[in-house]
Amino acid sequence: MKSFPRIVALPFMVAIYMGGALALAEDYHFPVESNLRVGIAKVDITPPADTPVVGHVRPTNGIRDPIRAGVLVLSNGETQVAIVTLDLISASGEMVTQLRQAIASKTKTPEKNIMIASSHNHSGPGWSTEVAWSRTVVTKIAAAAEDAEKSMRPVTIGYGEDRIDFNINRRKVIDGRALVRLDPNGPCDHRVKVLRFDDGKSLEPMGILMHAVCHPCVFTWGDKLTPPYPKGFPKISADFPGEAQSFVEKVYGTKTQAMFLQGCAGDIRPNLPGIPYRCGDEADIKWTGRSLGCAVVRAADKSVIREELAKRKSIYPLKCSTSVIELPGKKEKLNCEMQAMRVGDFLLLTIPGEPMVEYGFKIEKAIADRAIPIVIGYANGNLGYICTAESHKYGGYEPNMSPLLPEAEPLILAELGRLADKVLADVFESFKPEKK
Repeated sequence: MKSFPRIVALPFMVAIYMGGALALAEDYHFPVESNLRVGIAKVDITPPADTPVVGHVRPTNGIRDPIRAGVLVLSNGETQVAIVTLDLISASGEMVTQLRQAIASKTKTPEKNIMIASSHNHSGPGWSTEVAWSRTVVTKIAAAAEDAEKSMRPVTIGYGEDRIDFNINRRKVIDGRALVRLDPNGPCDHRVKVLRFDDGKSLEPMGILMHAVCHPCVFTWGDKLTPPYPKGFPKISADFPGEAQSFVEKVYGTKTQAMFLQGCAGDIRPNLPGIPYRCGDEADIKWTGRSLGCAVVRAADKSVIREELAKRKSIYPLKCSTSVIELPGKKEKLNCEMQAMRVGDFLLLTIPGEPMVEYGFKIEKAIADRAIPIVIGYANGNLGYICTAESHKYGGYEPNMSPLLPEAEPLILAELGRLADKVLADVFESFKPEKK
């Protein structure tokens, strides 16, 4: 029998192997017995190519990769909640209000049960009611929420953690004052937390919710000296969170939608050395985005092995509580909305601005073994930098730019603790009937 030439046979055999592997994955099923139903949808919200970017303002002349929004709708038959993720720098109070109203009008999700979270992307457009694109965004996301609700089906949730190495603290105290420096010895959270949603019909998840801690500013102007982009990367991009989401979706195929939640990244950025740091290029975005994507895939894949599947729950409590408190500001008191969302064993807590990384550590320590905490910054509003009281002693960029006084920290931590008590319902006060 005539053999194939080696150079032809190898790709042919690889194609056969990959086809067989995909077929096996499609044939793999596992039981899903759950009171939780989930739907997920994503939508392209990329603006016109000549739209200015915000964060580190610079001219752009094209689009590297799309700006997207994701909507995750969850229901356990008693409560319905929704999580919206945006490849944008922030979610202003006005934007949050409009999105909640639009989503509530298209779905059964109450406005108070909707979380609007941004990645804090520095290479995307800003949002304003005066801009036609912004109004289109609201319409598109509301339609995506409707699609997500229509696609809801029973799921179980897998959880895993992995690590990234490209994030670093950007504050260093020298002679009693904080300077902008990449500090490998400063506090930093290298963990990646992954929620994987499965309907059990294959080894490909229907949805991935990833959480990491780092400013998405690979493509910004940095020290304004480094080639090839001394003025900053000249195209619109979703930065490393967008690259990571696309990577995960390519790994799992068209059945999977990936969404990104930003953590307490107020003083954490990509480790791109310079004076004090440089603008990234295509190699840097591949490194950071794929590093996160690989960490997500590792954690997600491990969460579906048989020992981990055995840990999954069949009953998922679903609760959401939102509050607004006044915080002491440098010029005036400021309203601060915070939210606690419980999904089974997972507790999502939001802060409306740029909390320093220590906030995440402190909140997790307070929650202890009561739940798996996921602390989300840049959600449900934008107060700017939210610094620790300790950081104000040394000044520097973040405390100087923050609109808040040092006394705000204990108030934020206390309110998040109160909201956690309310949704976890494991303290005596939570069983007391509410006064009418």
